[in-house]
Amino acid sequence: MSQNVTAFDTIAAIATPPGEGAIAIIRVSGNEAVTTVNALFRGHDLTQVATNTINYGHIVDPDTHAVVDEVMVSVMRAPKTYTCEDVVEINTHGGILATNRVLQLVVGTGARMAEPGEFTKRAFLNGRIDLTQAEGVMDIIRAKTDRAMDVAEHQVAGGLETEIRATRQKVLDVLAQEEVNIDYPEYDTDQMTANAMRQCAEMVIKDIDQLLQTATEGQIMRDGLATAIVGRPNVGKSSLLNYLLHEDKAIVTDVAGTTRDVLEEYVNVRGVPLRLVDTAGIHETDDKVEKIGVERSRAALAAADLVLLVLDASQPLTDEDRELLTTTQAQHRIILLNKQDLPTAFDATTLAPWTEEADVLGTSVVTTAGMDALADRISSMFMGGIANRQADVMVTNARQAGLLRQARQSLRDVISGLDNDMPLDMVQMDLTDAWDHLGEITGDAAPDELITTLFSQFCLGK
Repeated sequence: MSQNVTAFDTIAAIATPPGEGAIAIIRVSGNEAVTTVNALFRGHDLTQVATNTINYGHIVDPDTHAVVDEVMVSVMRAPKTYTCEDVVEINTHGGILATNRVLQLVVGTGARMAEPGEFTKRAFLNGRIDLTQAEGVMDIIRAKTDRAMDVAEHQVAGGLETEIRATRQKVLDVLAQEEVNIDYPEYDTDQMTANAMRQCAEMVIKDIDQLLQTATEGQIMRDGLATAIVGRPNVGKSSLLNYLLHEDKAIVTDVAGTTRDVLEEYVNVRGVPLRLVDTAGIHETDDKVEKIGVERSRAALAAADLVLLVLDASQPLTDEDRELLTTTQAQHRIILLNKQDLPTAFDATTLAPWTEEADVLGTSVVTTAGMDALADRISSMFMGGIANRQADVMVTNARQAGLLRQARQSLRDVISGLDNDMPLDMVQMDLTDAWDHLGEITGDAAPDELITTLFSQFCLGK
């Protein structure tokens, strides 16, 4: 990608998580980054040191001349930096007070506080990365499994960008051919151009369909699979959550209704990131607090991508069990006949009116029976195809998937227009729309409002 460095003011932000730690990093970027930090630094003259060096010294308050902290300062010169600008990183002792004192001095010396995602936004505006790579940076930060990390790193390396640009070039070649046909009709015929448009549209639709096949799995990788653990009180929902988390996160007692609110945690199951929601037992109650918990449970159930419906197999089915079996019939679900370590009151055949036996697993959190089968079932339901293909190029968010669908529709309009013998210059408009939609994915044709919104979702300091 060509370098097109744009002049910006100097920005600064804390690039490490808040709180106590061994070190904290304050990142400074801009044309005056080196001179700004040098005005506070006692040690080597940072304006004279070589690029990509780290320098020991102290940050000193220029007004009182008091030493604020002992630091290591990294100097990286443009254009071979994350932002393509001069970048300085101050490694201070970790801690809220020490870090903020140094940051305040940097801001007071001429820098300003960076906005969320502004460092990565500058990398994009300066031509170092495209929008898919910028989104990949955020995916790395949010990755919760090794597979998600691998996909995000491939995206940062330009995997999806390469695919989109190659697809976009196919459209551009045909658009250029149509322009030649308009300017020099003696060198081409309308039929040849129409055939080229049709072939291009059909080819690019296939490319888009292949990418869209990864969209569901890609978004699961990025955001996690919203998984609601539901059931009536005291069937083992919180015990299941604790088992999957490998820690006692939820309180477990033999008293029905112990869980009164929605608990949410992330867990990795066979490479599938689950956003687990342990819900309050869904049942009729007059308790005001418990009733609020039940309402929240129903909301979590409605929003779930996957439902783990837990039934107590040691007791006969209740009306509340039957209601949940009916309510969840249209959703992706796995029914767990829990407490198999106790004498059972019913089995999977009892559930025939509501489900097939393939949806039912016998489990016991106490003995861990059925837990491996549950993990295998979740993995096969949502990630089997991707895992088998080992796809590195994936569509990882709704923005990318939506633009691909818009591009595909424009290409279908191209084919429809040709079938209906529409003038080629009108068909060309649909082909141009497809080219623009693909360009929005990489940022080549993205409006300023989209860019601002996208980078505002980044964390401060990135």
